[in-house]
Amino acid sequence: MNNLLLTREQATDALNSGKIGIMPTDTVYGLVARADNEQAVARAYALKDRERKPGTLIAASIEQLVDLGVPQEEIAKVAKWWPNPLSAVLVMNGREYLHQGVGDIAMRVVSDPAIIEILNNTGPLITSSANLPGQPGATSLAEAYAYFGHAVDFYVDGGTIASTQPSTIVKPVGDEIVVLRQGDITL
Repeated sequence: MNNLLLTREQATDALNSGKIGIMPTDTVYGLVARADNEQAVARAYALKDRERKPGTLIAASIEQLVDLGVPQEEIAKVAKWWPNPLSAVLVMNGREYLHQGVGDIAMRVVSDPAIIEILNNTGPLITSSANLPGQPGATSLAEAYAYFGHAVDFYVDGGTIASTQPSTIVKPVGDEIVVLRQGDITL
């Protein structure tokens, strides 16, 4: 695995060159790819067998999501909870390869400074927990490697992630905010 282990700076360069990898996110280890790289996203989705089940967009700021095509009126419904480990399922215009034709996708603005630094240099990333279907999300590099081995281009070691809770997932429905999955953040 040592030849796949990168620093955060090296991982930023790898992501910018179209690679996919495993790195700590603000909740668990995640499989990541640049959201604006259709081929990298397709590869990540194929690895996770995520046909018609989009991943989650993570961004350093609301502006990054707007630049990617998320309508501001959608973001306004949930912006008061960001940055936090709270993902909101929002309508997304265009970029069908991201939402896989579903029309909406989970997204969040992160608060972890190390992740924000990467996102400021890559733009938003598509992420999915580093696990296989039906298995718990990886909270350590060893767990992530056991799931994916050499199927990804790189790993970033963030130690053991204390939180085993994934992000809370919500969806605006009319004037209500519906909790789809309870995580660290309680509304």
